[in-house]
Amino acid sequence: MPKILIVRLSSIGDIILTTPVIRCIKKQIPDAEIYYLTKYQFSDVIYNNPYLSGFYYLQDNVEQVKTQLKNIGFDYVVDLHKNFRTWRIRRNLKGEKISFQKLNVEKWLLTNFKVNRLPHKHIVDRYFESVARMGVINDGEGLDFFISAHDEVDVQEGFPTEFASGYIVFVIGAKHATKQLPTEKVISICKKIDAPVMLVGGTEDKKRGAEIATSAGNHVVSTCGKYTLGQSASVIKQAELVITHDTGLMHIAAALNKRIISVWGNTVPEFGMYPYLPQGSTPFSIVEVKNLKCRPCSKIGYKKCPRSHFKCMNDIDEAEIINLVNEQALMH
Repeated sequence: MPKILIVRLSSIGDIILTTPVIRCIKKQIPDAEIYYLTKYQFSDVIYNNPYLSGFYYLQDNVEQVKTQLKNIGFDYVVDLHKNFRTWRIRRNLKGEKISFQKLNVEKWLLTNFKVNRLPHKHIVDRYFESVARMGVINDGEGLDFFISAHDEVDVQEGFPTEFASGYIVFVIGAKHATKQLPTEKVISICKKIDAPVMLVGGTEDKKRGAEIATSAGNHVVSTCGKYTLGQSASVIKQAELVITHDTGLMHIAAALNKRIISVWGNTVPEFGMYPYLPQGSTPFSIVEVKNLKCRPCSKIGYKKCPRSHFKCMNDIDEAEIINLVNEQALMH
């Protein structure tokens, strides 16, 4: 019975992108015991995954985790994070070490010199190249996110009656401000959507969500800061369509096989972390400002635009988003 440790310390979206590897290892090596190491604050992202046998959590003390794991006889340690901290953890562990090619140099070239030497390959497919030596292959079934029964949200209650007939989710937040549409632009887009809109985000988006809902009209309701991650996922699961920035909830929407309009600011899909859907799914749509010389300016993001003009989001074509919303409505 092989014992396998998968390591991905953060963050929401990055952890969800490892779930196809978890599923395929378990289904293709049925007697395997798979354990997962992540930061404690991200435990709710992975806790309900039925393919996992157990969890280990990092709470800022690498030495404590190293001690906890040192004498466990893992057959494989699969590092899908690959930074100095995970190197410190895995180097003293028993078992065969596997890590993926992170492409930091290629991302640096693209962000600093706009030289694109990145492979035309999603990060999930690169994860599978790493575990190929285990005899594990991609099943093409996409990402996983499991919602517990107590996180299911009944949209028949607590919302205007028109939401029961269908609604659009707009994920308004992201970890970094340069990944987010400006508030006034979100308001303008919401005003033009001829359907109920549910704003989704974390506690950090609560004030902004309330402002958008108040300004955009009665067809817009904010749930920002109201729900847990699992409850927000339940709201997304029941939506007709999801408009989202490059953020963790985008990957949750992909895991739930939703139709997605993905809006990109300072980051680019070429980094290989665009929505990853099951084979045969309805294609997602990308909305971005192409041929902007300063983009991408970072592989992650900033608190504000380094050049102060924020053209990557300010110049997003609102009509393109509305047209995509209307096209999706016709497809439904």
